[in-house]
Amino acid sequence: MGKVYSAQNVAAYIIYELNEVKEFVNACSIQQILADVNAMWQNVFGHHAFSETTHDLKTAGYIVKEVADDYKELGTAHIVEPAKEWFLKYGEFQLVQRPYAVPNFSAVEAIVMRKILAAYRLRVYNAVNVAV
Repeated sequence: MGKVYSAQNVAAYIIYELNEVKEFVNACSIQQILADVNAMWQNVFGHHAFSETTHDLKTAGYIVKEVADDYKELGTAHIVEPAKEWFLKYGEFQLVQRPYAVPNFSAVEAIVMRKILAAYRLRVYNAVNVAV
């Protein structure tokens, strides 16, 4: 059974993975991939992937509003690093900003995520081929 993750953490994973293979990623593509993750999680594990409230991508324009809000200012530009969260270390009085952490996926969850990202890259490749 798969775990439920924060969509912000999954978005951070998506950004790091796609940047590692030099694949373009923007706010719109993150929402599309999050929709794919949520659908695949429901098919494989029988529940939603995210702890946040999810919406219909076609009607709302986003799947997770919190993620959409964090990346909205970037528009259609390439995202190099994940959004940052405020963090307070135990015993300290100074808030610091740090990028969202990447989830620690189980072996099955990691395979599912690799398949989702491979399908996304194939979809982008086919869209470019059709446009050319």
